[in-house]
Amino acid sequence: MESQTDEALFERYRGGERQALRTIIDRHHDDLLRFLVRLTGEQAGAEDVFQEAFLQVHLSADTFDATRRFRPWLFTIAANKARDYLRKKGRRRTLELSAPIDRGGDGDGGAGSFVDLMEIRVPQPDAALDTEETNRQVQKSLDTLPPMLREILLLAYFQRLSYAQIADELGIPLGTVKSRLHAAVAAFAKKWHAANERPPS
Repeated sequence: MESQTDEALFERYRGGERQALRTIIDRHHDDLLRFLVRLTGEQAGAEDVFQEAFLQVHLSADTFDATRRFRPWLFTIAANKARDYLRKKGRRRTLELSAPIDRGGDGDGGAGSFVDLMEIRVPQPDAALDTEETNRQVQKSLDTLPPMLREILLLAYFQRLSYAQIADELGIPLGTVKSRLHAAVAAFAKKWHAANERPPS
């Protein structure tokens, strides 16, 4: 069962094999939980949303289009549940939407180096404090982004989808995906640099 695709496993689950869903949950547990920790900003909330997301997967099993990929569907459900969770908590973030966007390059603007910071790394014992501090700073920078930008940045990182795939999954135009993702990277970079600037000695 471990060697089967998500889509094949989900078909087996829809056919009555309950263990198939357990295999899917185990397979995506770490990535999805990291995604939700970054999106909600807290471990406890992420764990609650994780459970709600898979409950929704179960409830919506009959609506899944078997010709499409399962992982983007799962992450989109999880993102929706995270939005609901944050709305219920009344966490309204008034944040800067006007971060400068680099228009001089090819659109990537070194985004990879910032996006790579999203990973919550498991540190070596002697590096634990530095890594924990980096994770805190990354989360702090993410928390200052509007939910719309934070979500698209995290979806792009955790799913590694193309612009076209993100547009399809979120139901928004391709140009909107590009502008939002570019704005999200620029805003995150600005916040990250501001938080990590060292005053001149």
